[in-house]
Amino acid sequence: MNISSESRHEAALAAHVARVLRDGGAEVSDLGDSCVYARPPGTQPAVLLAGHLDTVPAQDNIPGSMDGERVRGLGASDMKGALAVMIELLLAGAPYGALFFPREELPSTESALVPLLERSAVDAEFVVMMEPTDGELHAGCVGNINAIWTFRGRSGHSARPWAADNAITRAALGVAGLASVPVLPVAFHGLTFFEVASVTQISGGIANNVIPDTCTASVNFRYAPGRTPEEAEARLRELCRQGIPESAGGPGAGVGGELEITGNAGSAPVALDHPLARRLIAAGELTVAPKQAWTPVAEFAQFGFPAVNFGPGSPSQAHRRDESIEIARLLHAHRVLEAFAT
Repeated sequence: MNISSESRHEAALAAHVARVLRDGGAEVSDLGDSCVYARPPGTQPAVLLAGHLDTVPAQDNIPGSMDGERVRGLGASDMKGALAVMIELLLAGAPYGALFFPREELPSTESALVPLLERSAVDAEFVVMMEPTDGELHAGCVGNINAIWTFRGRSGHSARPWAADNAITRAALGVAGLASVPVLPVAFHGLTFFEVASVTQISGGIANNVIPDTCTASVNFRYAPGRTPEEAEARLRELCRQGIPESAGGPGAGVGGELEITGNAGSAPVALDHPLARRLIAAGELTVAPKQAWTPVAEFAQFGFPAVNFGPGSPSQAHRRDESIEIARLLHAHRVLEAFAT
């Protein structure tokens, strides 16, 4: 944890992981772009354990510390605790392939995993993505759209607002309308995911005495498995139109603004019908839940790899200044994956 590896600066940690595994007898491949693959020598493991090397920016939480119950510090839960479990399993000769890769905490347009999978640099029958799951198995994942919603009006003097057209007022009506759209539960293969659109940033204004002619809002939409990325974009546009109240002239009338999609990371299917998924659940008597977040299982699924999420970290601890992980969770994940292997 004390080796800094904020996104785009993972090279030192990748080199450290490769060195520890190589010194411990694993067969290690440098796949370029701070991607490291390891396995027991001379084997072709059926199961791939995957984890990202990067963390979010530090919040005065390096160096880390440890007491009798927890490891504390940047990345402890998301997801250096999981990396430690992966390393220990490989050092003990467990029959897994292990992939360590960078830039997961950045937008999907900067993915290091997609180019790697395009090159067919790794192979496996089944992938365990060791994202934080509190020791549960989280199946699938929601898709993730980011968009810019631009509202336009006409600038003018604030002493005579009736002679202008306030873009911030238009934005306020649109944002309030979108916020009033109910969360949509979606059942998919026996699990319930939730589709939700949120405004996460807003910007506008020229001066205290000027009615602004432009206001922009950042919109984030999480969509359930079963929608294609194209269908999800159409759904978000529909939600932005539907949210505009009738008092503003009806759906889309005069207020609607322009929606520009800036990123769309697809959802992942639920892989619970795969025999190795069932075996993993049985090995740890694991609770199964939907993954109400985006994870790289979606990128693995895009290239035909059945993948699930299982890791020792806690989603509630991710990205916090006081981030930590329970030692008991590290041991639990190690025991479950030992049992799964045998």
